[in-house]
Order: sequence, then structure tokens, then C-alpha cells
Amino acid sequence: MILNRNQYLDRVKAFMHQDIIKILTGIRRCGKSRLLSLIREELLQQGVPQSHILLVNFESFQLDFEKTVKAVYAAVQALTKQAAGKKVYLLFDEIQEIEHWERVVNACQIDFDCDIYLTGSNAYLLSSELSTYLSGRYIEIQVYPFSFREVWEYGVLNEKTATKEQAFEKYLNLGGLPFIHQNSLSPENARVYLEDVFESVLVKDIIARNKVRDIDTLRRILIYCVANSGRMFSASSIVKYLKHEHLSISLDTLYRYIEYFKASCLVLPVSRFDIKGKEVLRFQQKLYLSDHGFRLVAFSSNVRDIELILENLVLLHLLQYGYTVFTGHLDGVEIDFVAHKGEQLLYIQVCYLLASEETREREFGNLERIRDNFPKYVVSMDPIRQGRNGIEHSHIIDFLLSEPL
Repeated sequence: MILNRNQYLDRVKAFMHQDIIKILTGIRRCGKSRLLSLIREELLQQGVPQSHILLVNFESFQLDFEKTVKAVYAAVQALTKQAAGKKVYLLFDEIQEIEHWERVVNACQIDFDCDIYLTGSNAYLLSSELSTYLSGRYIEIQVYPFSFREVWEYGVLNEKTATKEQAFEKYLNLGGLPFIHQNSLSPENARVYLEDVFESVLVKDIIARNKVRDIDTLRRILIYCVANSGRMFSASSIVKYLKHEHLSISLDTLYRYIEYFKASCLVLPVSRFDIKGKEVLRFQQKLYLSDHGFRLVAFSSNVRDIELILENLVLLHLLQYGYTVFTGHLDGVEIDFVAHKGEQLLYIQVCYLLASEETREREFGNLERIRDNFPKYVVSMDPIRQGRNGIEHSHIIDFLLSEPL
């Protein structure tokens, strides 16, 4: 059985049949194509005739027309004639494979009565080029690999998982790319698959798209970012690392490469938030991964820096439920995550184990400094709950299986 991924589908359904383009962005192989198929199934269930829907994967060799703006426009024109004045539905997968794709999308929206859905593996490319032509007539929904909750639900639906603890161990070690769990890949095969996806992102979405010439230096910087995910980004540390490798790079080039990594949806920037001043410190960021399984490209296992991996899991969980997430700063102490959605705020500390009084004081004490009544959590792998002063202590498995308040 297939998961419906309702946390994304529900957001799309809120804008169905409206004159606003729906853009699904996310790293390669995170499930965007499957989500587009689910949208098609939803349209059919709502009574839209199949003959009024055009679903095209522009990475497929089985296209019925050329990958050109004129050919796409002609296909849509033929569809609208067949629909005889009724609304048509355009579902374009990996649209950035068409040169000047934004022009044909804009033309279709102007010339035809259509409802448009796009997917792409480059968030900045889609949003920047569409904003030039459409001035706000689109929404973007970021899609991520399977959450732990989805891994667990998929295992239950398909009788592939014995216990939550076993499912979590697999998710912790191998990440959430759907193919790994749908095909029950062994750790060895999962690592090979992750390396293949990583190389595909590197070559197609970073090097080729941005015409990078110094491939070796870029690759080393990307591996460095993967290996140090969850730490505060430091340009000087990267320059020092490259110098040790007998390489040099200008700061302008380094920052440009980091933007390429973000645009590919491989790296997730999390800005710092001054809790007292209510101000986002945009030039102080941590870089996390859209899938923690990619750490296997840099390391032989996902045990090293377990606390940072747990942070990555919590971040992805919050993002998948539509939260905007920051790292917090208050009176010289750090709060791992400040999550915001609408009027709701969450404060979260993440650690491996509350093994000492010093650790307990740090994790709970930092949250106790915050003088408001929004929910506060300490998330760890401790089997016994140790909440205090209104701060909830949650096991990582329970936290990831629940929907954030």
C-alpha cells in the first residue's frame, strides 16, 4: 500500500481549482512525483475527467512531444480544444528540464482556463524565475523525504516493521528517502543508493545547472557541509580546512557555492533568532540536511554526532508540519529550535541523554529563561520522563510520531 502524504496533499487541496500555480519543491527522490500522481488521483475522485488532465514527467524518455516551449504549449492547446471550454489541469514534473519553462507556464495561465501544478528540484530557480513573470500568483510547498511517522506508518501498512524501536533505528541510520523503505534495502544497498542520489544532485542540480568549473573544490566543500551539518556555519573554518587540503577559495565563491547547495534542496539553512529582541539574525545560520541519510556519504555510519542527527530529525519533523524554524539565542544561551506557525510558538531542546545533572540543568535551565507561556520541550532518548516546571520531556520516538501543537 502507498502512503497518501496528507500533510502535503491537504495544503495542495486548499488551492485546487484556483488560478494560482502550485509549486512542489524538494530534493531529488523525496517523493514529489508520487505526490503529483496523488494530486491527479484526487482530481479524478473529485470528478475531473481524465481527458482534462495532462501529467508530464520532463525527465522521462517516454514523452509524446519534444522538450521545447512550443511543443509544451501545443500539447496544452490540444488538451484545451479536447476539453471544449472546460478547465484543464496541467501537472508538470521536473519542469526546469524545459528551457524557458517559465514562459510557457505564464502563457498557459494567461491563454487558457487551467489549473497548474509544478514540481522541481531547485527551489531558488523556480521561485526566482516565476516571480519575474507571475508576481505572486503562485504558492510553494516544500516536500521532504519520509518522516519517521511516515516510515512507521508505511511499515505497518505493508507489514514490514516489527516495532517502533526497530523502525526508528532504521530511520536514524538510513534516513527517509522513500525508495529505501519501499524496497526494504539493506544498509549496504541503502548506502549505495544514497551515494547515487547524492551524486545526481551534485552533478545535475549543482554543477551542471550553475556551470561550476572547479568541481573538486566544490565537492570538498559540500562533503564538509554534510559532515558538519547541525553546526553553526563558519566560512573561516571551511577556508582553513581547504588550506589544509592545499586549496584556496575566495569568500565570494564560497558563499556562492553555499547558495547552490541550498538551492538544490540538499542543505537546509536555519537562521538564528534573538528571542528577547524578536529579531532574525540572518547572517548567523546553521546548515542541516534535507535527509540525514546523506551523512553516510561522509561517514561509514550514522552514529557519530548522534545529538546533531537527533536535531536534524526534529527539524525535519517541524518543517514537514509547516513550521518556520530558527535556532534561538537568549542572554548568551542557545535554544536548539524556535518553531513558529501562525500564532503558535514552540521552544525545543534536543539532546541524546540527560545523563548528568549538568546536562539536565543546561537543557531545562535554558528553556526556563524564556518568560512566556508557549509550549517548551526537551526531546531525548531517555526511557524515563524527567519534565519539570511545565517543560515537557518527550522521548524522540514519541515526539516524532506526534503532530506538533
